[in-house]
Amino acid sequence: MRIEELVLEGFKSYPVRTQITGWDASFNAITGLNGSGKSNILDAICFVLGITNMSQMRATNQQDLIYKRGQAGVTKASVTIVFDNSEKEKSPLGFEEYKQITVTRQIALPNVSKFLLNGHKAPQANVQTLFQSVQLNINNPNFVIMQGRITKVLNMRPPEILGMVEEAAGTRMFEDRKDKAKKTMGKKDKKMQEIKSILDEEITPKLNKLREQKRSFMAYQKSVSELEKVNRTLHAWEWQEAHRKVVERQTAIQEKEEEKQGKVALKKKSVKECEKTEKEIVAVQKQKEAEVKKGGKLKKLHDDVAELNKAAAKLKAQAEIKTSTLNEEKKKLDELKDEILQSEAALTKKRNQVEKLDVKHAKVKDTHDALEARLNSDEELLQTLLTGLSSSNAKNKGGGYMGQLADAKQKIAQGNAEEEQAKMKLTMQQNELRSLETKMKNHAKEAGENMKRVEALTKHVEEFERKVEECGWNTEKEAELEKALKQGRDNIKRLSEDRERITSRIDPYRKLTFDFQDPFPEFDRSKVKGVAATLMTLDSEHHNKATALEIAGGGKLFNVVVEDEKVGKDLIRSGLKKRVTFIPLTKIDGRSITPQKLRRAEELAPNKVRTALSLVDYGDEVAKAMAYIFGEQLICDDPDSAKRVTFDVNVKSVTLQGDVYDPSGTLSGGAAPSSSKMLIQVQDLIGIDQKLREVRQALSQAAAQEQANRDRRGTWRNLSRDLEIKQHELKLLQEQVGGSNASLTATQLEQARANIQQLQDAIQEAVSKQKEARDEVKKLERDMEEFKNNKDGKTDELKASIQKQKVVVQKDAVTLKTHQKDLQTAKLELDQAIGEIEAQQQSLIDAQAGITAMQKELSILADKVLAAEDEHRKAEELLQEEMSTLNRFDKEIRELELVIKGKKGVISDIDLWLVQVDHDIQTLNKDKTTAKNQVSKLEQLHTWIVDEKHQFGKEGTQYDFTNIDVQDLKQKCDDLVNRQAGMKKKLNPKVMNMIDSVEKRETELKKNMATVEKDKEKIEETIEELDRYKRDALQKTWEKVNADFGGIFAELLPSNFAKLQPPDGQDLMDGLEVKVRLGTVWKQSLTELSGGQRSLIALSLIMALLQFKPAPMYILDEIDAALDLSHTQHIGQLFRTRFKGSQFIVVSLKEGLFTNANVLFRARFRDGTSIVERTAQRSTSALYANGDREDEDQRNSRRRRIAAG
Repeated sequence: MRIEELVLEGFKSYPVRTQITGWDASFNAITGLNGSGKSNILDAICFVLGITNMSQMRATNQQDLIYKRGQAGVTKASVTIVFDNSEKEKSPLGFEEYKQITVTRQIALPNVSKFLLNGHKAPQANVQTLFQSVQLNINNPNFVIMQGRITKVLNMRPPEILGMVEEAAGTRMFEDRKDKAKKTMGKKDKKMQEIKSILDEEITPKLNKLREQKRSFMAYQKSVSELEKVNRTLHAWEWQEAHRKVVERQTAIQEKEEEKQGKVALKKKSVKECEKTEKEIVAVQKQKEAEVKKGGKLKKLHDDVAELNKAAAKLKAQAEIKTSTLNEEKKKLDELKDEILQSEAALTKKRNQVEKLDVKHAKVKDTHDALEARLNSDEELLQTLLTGLSSSNAKNKGGGYMGQLADAKQKIAQGNAEEEQAKMKLTMQQNELRSLETKMKNHAKEAGENMKRVEALTKHVEEFERKVEECGWNTEKEAELEKALKQGRDNIKRLSEDRERITSRIDPYRKLTFDFQDPFPEFDRSKVKGVAATLMTLDSEHHNKATALEIAGGGKLFNVVVEDEKVGKDLIRSGLKKRVTFIPLTKIDGRSITPQKLRRAEELAPNKVRTALSLVDYGDEVAKAMAYIFGEQLICDDPDSAKRVTFDVNVKSVTLQGDVYDPSGTLSGGAAPSSSKMLIQVQDLIGIDQKLREVRQALSQAAAQEQANRDRRGTWRNLSRDLEIKQHELKLLQEQVGGSNASLTATQLEQARANIQQLQDAIQEAVSKQKEARDEVKKLERDMEEFKNNKDGKTDELKASIQKQKVVVQKDAVTLKTHQKDLQTAKLELDQAIGEIEAQQQSLIDAQAGITAMQKELSILADKVLAAEDEHRKAEELLQEEMSTLNRFDKEIRELELVIKGKKGVISDIDLWLVQVDHDIQTLNKDKTTAKNQVSKLEQLHTWIVDEKHQFGKEGTQYDFTNIDVQDLKQKCDDLVNRQAGMKKKLNPKVMNMIDSVEKRETELKKNMATVEKDKEKIEETIEELDRYKRDALQKTWEKVNADFGGIFAELLPSNFAKLQPPDGQDLMDGLEVKVRLGTVWKQSLTELSGGQRSLIALSLIMALLQFKPAPMYILDEIDAALDLSHTQHIGQLFRTRFKGSQFIVVSLKEGLFTNANVLFRARFRDGTSIVERTAQRSTSALYANGDREDEDQRNSRRRRIAAG
């Protein structure tokens, strides 16, 4: 790719369009005087090639490139190069089909720059890539040698020379890209850190918060949706239920009306029949009275039967009481037997304890007696040794050592005799044991079977005992429960009797009692508060005002307070036994005296006036009733106070004596009312009612406990009964087994073995006594011998021994007293237990005797009852005979009365039914209207009901109510509403939009981070690959450049040689230095060379580097400045011989160089502008032909010199 045409316009010193054509494909020279603009042509070429370093074009900015900096009317600069692209194999990538490539670069003020590629605008990067693809990288050029490059090369250090080789190899571009890649990596690392920081510090916390808010929002939306669904289902159910009620109530009303008509007709018929029957009864009664008047025998028989009936009933009651008493005595007898059994078991235990204590006490006493005997003996011995006399009570013979010696020998003899006697008894007992064992073998089978039976039954008993313990009930709980129930019933009976007695005394007309039947099932009786007088309490300090309060309350005190008017209506319809006035709490309006009037009244009669309402206490729920009863009335202590207050304050007053002062002017009073002090007596009734409530509550709790433990108690009773049976069976079996031959033989066998063990122990004890006595004899004999030899020492030793023995005896005496005390205490307890058992047994005998006597009395009483019943029966028979004549009348009357009763019952039932049915119809109409209103309201509130009501209740739809629990659904609805209320406070309604943007940003950042990480890995891999390629390429380049370097230098300066090599001790990658040989001598440094020689060295190196990878074009700017003419001519020859196919553009002032060029361009500066003239000196083919001949001549001349030398 060669330059064919260069067009300049407004560039530096070329203000007008200057077209330079006719460029030679091989060697072009540009010459001219200094300042003529010859170098500006090279700057223009570099400008189009895309140079970015303005200083290389001798400019500081783009404005310097415009003619006279844009001050002469030229405001833009444009340079166009037309390249020959006929060699397709060397064409830039993608431009193979173009024969010519036109590249234009334009700049304009103030700061406009653009490239045109084949007439089309193109980015600078695309243009630079185009030139780089054909080795024309202007920003790292190896094809451009500017002024001063030769001098610069001469001063280069080894790394810089290596850099030139790298440029020639093309690895410099890789190094630049490597540095750029590292910078990019640094930027990407920084970017990754920024992304990570943004993710960690901003995105992730915010996203976590938003996700939590999103979860809350989604939960809220789900809750809203679920609530809407639940509400929809509930409203549908409510509509269906209301609609069903409308239909049902309408059907029920029609049925009731039809039934009512039938009942009314039946009532009319029954009334007529009842009147007719009553007339018939009157006629029959007249006939009966006429018959009765004929005699008075019937009355006497009636009286006799009544008297005999009373007598028989009295005897029956006595018999029942006697039977109950007898059962209680039998129960006590059983309890007494159990106590005796327990006492006998305790007595056996106590006897065993006494026996053990007795044995233990005997051992301790024997030990103590032995210690005392030894002490007495030693004291006696000491006295004998000191005085020679023994005490008068000495039991030993002779006293002193001799007496003790005799006692010891006697013990030996006694022990020997006991041993022999025990051995004889042992032999006899062993013979008896063998006999019993033989006998026991005969009874072994019987004994084994008995033991198995006893063990089996014992296991049954233990199993029942375990079951009784585990059943959850026991005797103590049963006794406590029975006691609570009995005590509760007794208390209720007693308190009820007391209440009845008080009521009959203070309420003979039953005004304070309100009895009623429930008007309908499940009626709430708590809505009936009671008679007003029983709902207030009067403190004892106000008892003197009771009369005044009774007058003030009047008949209202006997009104019945109920919760509302509906309760009163229900009670009235149920049919009360007496006329009652109700006080419905929801309808009455109690009036109280104003504070101003009360203050005025207190001023008129200080401490003598108070409101009636303030004197009684009552519950809050009946406060309105109390205000209604007493109202504004005042209670005054005396008539004067009442008179002043009444007519001044205009309020009704009552005195303590019962006088009433009315503001209207009336005065009533005088005698006390018959119910005077009734309120005081009612307090007793209230107290009893309170106790009755408490007792009933306690009894209710006990009954509830009884009901709750009914199964346990039943199980316990059954198990206890079974346990008693099994225990009784075991006792009988044990008695049976105990009386069998095998049992008796086993008992005798055990006794024989015990006797043998005792005899063996006795023999062992006798042997032990003999040994102790023999040891004592030896000791005494030794002591006697020592006493003879050392009387004083032995005496002192004996005294010390006596002192020690005294201490031991004293301690042992304390132990003996303790055991003796324990034994005495146990014996006393044993005697006491025996006495208690004897007393219990005597009580048992007395109880059995009492039961026998009561059974006899009960038998006599039963005979009397039978006799009385027989007499009563006979009297009734006589009465029946007498009344048989009157039975016809009575029977007829009874039949008629039954007819009337039946008819009246029918009428009464019909009346009640009619009242009830009217009430039912009214209720049904009300329910129907309510349901209708509810249907309409639901349809108005929820328009979807009209469209979807046909699906309500259908299976398979969302309105299938078969498996829906409405209460659970309502509870769920309430829970959802409450939950939404709590959730809504913390809700962020914008969270969905916010989280989408943040999540997108997070995804984008993570994607960017992954991309950066991937790019980083690729860059690192590329750098490693480039490093390997760089070394290989440098090695090859160095070898080729080194060879060409030496050859070129030899051509420029014959008989001499130069080379490139790494510094001593270093590697190729550390740098290269120039080594020169002049003749046969290698110079150590370039400073040893002349200036011209060093310039040839630098030029040779540059040319060798250019030859390594020939570029399609080379630009040289006065490279021959430091050379003489002969060397300049050699340079021209080098261009022809070593750079075939490349286009050279050389700027030179020396004729030796530019005269060898094929085309010469002369630059002149005229009238402030530069102009260019072309001169064709020779053709390219001639040039290369002459060059070949010159090369051949030089080779021949070199051969001749070598041959001559």
